[in-house]
Amino acid sequence: MGLKEGTRVPRLVKVAGLIGLVGVAATGCTTDEVLRFGWPEGVTPQAESMRTLWTWSVIAALAVGVIVWGLIFWSVAFHRKKKGDEELPRQFQYNLPLEMIYTAIPFVLVVVLFYFTAVTQNYVLAKPANPDQKVNVVAFQWNWEFNYPEYKTPDGQPVRTVGSSSEIPLLVLPTGERIEYSLSATDVIHSFFVPEFHFKRDTFPHPDKNNQDNVFQNTIEREGSFVGRCAELCGTYHAMMNFEVRALSPDKFDRYMQLRTQVNPATTQPYTAAEALTQLGKERQDCGELCEPYAVTGVPFNTERTGGAPSGQQVGTK
Repeated sequence: MGLKEGTRVPRLVKVAGLIGLVGVAATGCTTDEVLRFGWPEGVTPQAESMRTLWTWSVIAALAVGVIVWGLIFWSVAFHRKKKGDEELPRQFQYNLPLEMIYTAIPFVLVVVLFYFTAVTQNYVLAKPANPDQKVNVVAFQWNWEFNYPEYKTPDGQPVRTVGSSSEIPLLVLPTGERIEYSLSATDVIHSFFVPEFHFKRDTFPHPDKNNQDNVFQNTIEREGSFVGRCAELCGTYHAMMNFEVRALSPDKFDRYMQLRTQVNPATTQPYTAAEALTQLGKERQDCGELCEPYAVTGVPFNTERTGGAPSGQQVGTK
């Protein structure tokens, strides 16, 4: 009996290990995806901070799970009732040291997780003074306006971009610079959400009734085009209320903004976002898809069906 028991446990361990390896391989995940435990890839240091917290939280949970599962299997394998046993196994329900141990360990785990959660949250929500760039985000049914208060067009108005029936609104931003977003809405509650930022925040139409901070900051680490969405059910065409973040290197962004603050000789009007990107693509051979004049992450929809307007303006202006 003892020999059979001695060989049975290692065999179970081998089978369990094989099942685990097959399970990991069957997911089709890359090594990086496995190490992230399903956490999506982000493009900001704030997103990476959240990913780190998630990874170590999962590792801690797995460690606790392994210990608990090990104790369960150990009890099942070595302390089950055998034929001929007459006495009850040794009882531990009034073992004070043991009870203190399994009370103290979870308490310590909770305290440690709370500490690192608070540290990560403070980092993600930090708003240092004097950010490199500022952008005002205005949400309305069912569209977006982005305006840059520090950049002025020849007529003295802030550079602004608003979606239309033919264009998804583009939020053009620089990489490697601290960006401050100020959120608002003109009609109902919407929500500013960029999956690659790993960040979502609601936009409220009445600042005096806003129960959360409407300003946050981040830094985009790499160039690219990233879809943005409204993540708060806001009416009939909520599902179509998308925008696109276009992240450019600082030199490209500076040139883009230089164009946005000038008059386009072809139209005698300030450059629109699409016109500025088109001109930038002509000037820069390394721009490629980043200088596409229109969104590459989705398609527009007929904004004549909108129920609101940006900053009191008519829908469709740019």
